[in-house]
Amino acid sequence: MIGRQQLVDDLGRIGIRRGGVLFAQSSLRSIGQVRGGARTVVAALREVLGPQGTLVVYTATPENSLSSPAYLADTAAMGRRSLRIAYRAAMQPFDIDRSPSSRRTVGMISEAVRTTPGARRSAHPQTSFVAIGPRAEEITADHRLECHLGEDSPVGRLYELQAQGLLLGVDSWRFTPYHLAEYYPPNPPVRMHAALVSTKDRLRCWKLFDAVDLDDSHFQEMGERVRSEVPFGEGRVGAADCYLVPLVPAVAAARRWVMERYLADRMSGPAHGVRRRLHNCCMPPQLWSDSCTFTAVEGGSGKLRALSFEDFMTVRQSVLEGPL
Repeated sequence: MIGRQQLVDDLGRIGIRRGGVLFAQSSLRSIGQVRGGARTVVAALREVLGPQGTLVVYTATPENSLSSPAYLADTAAMGRRSLRIAYRAAMQPFDIDRSPSSRRTVGMISEAVRTTPGARRSAHPQTSFVAIGPRAEEITADHRLECHLGEDSPVGRLYELQAQGLLLGVDSWRFTPYHLAEYYPPNPPVRMHAALVSTKDRLRCWKLFDAVDLDDSHFQEMGERVRSEVPFGEGRVGAADCYLVPLVPAVAAARRWVMERYLADRMSGPAHGVRRRLHNCCMPPQLWSDSCTFTAVEGGSGKLRALSFEDFMTVRQSVLEGPL
């Protein structure tokens, strides 16, 4: 049985900044049997951070949405329309104060943070975050409906505050802030989203809105690239393998990967990628560097080839000047 002091000792060896901002993704089961369960883990995290530190977790609620993978998976085998109607009628609307974290998505430690006195939650009905500590209000305020995990969300605040990310018993590539990179191309794919919310009078109301069509199917490949470029802290907490992620360098590396693939898709044929229109510069100036690695897909063979910075600029210019 693992106690609080052992957790504090293990967490302290990983390199968590005392007084900093820490975004934690965790699996309680992977740690082993913890005396006091998830609340003990939360207490240990807060002790390591200290009174000036802020703990942040993801408290997603995809079950109240008609556009989430959770809904699509649950209703995939419902051939009869009446079954889908009954399913929607039983869906619980998002309530910022009452809706629990999705156990299928984020787990018990996130829910323990949400129910801790003093915790603050962002208002997004699908991708809410909870924070506790001095920066909690700053991080969770103004979570725009059309910005699930972008700059106008708690993920954007974590980036601005140069937070650390802790993957506690979670694969090194399953890092939610990587989604921030998907907002970087000039015209990311957008689709309509639908989420059921509770009004201030406890009425059921559907929110329909357009937002970026997020996709984590590429995270493993992208995450391996990030790990090759960015040093992560590593250690064990109980029985769990852990990674301490410097959020800003990791997201920057993910952005570079996304932008390279964006250009590769633009250069390739339909069999090798989706063509997207370039309306403005596809690589922001702050990311242009001789140290960057760029790749392209050859139209004939579909093979990847490396581009130098100069080649990238030449190809980019021809793409921008070519027919859309």
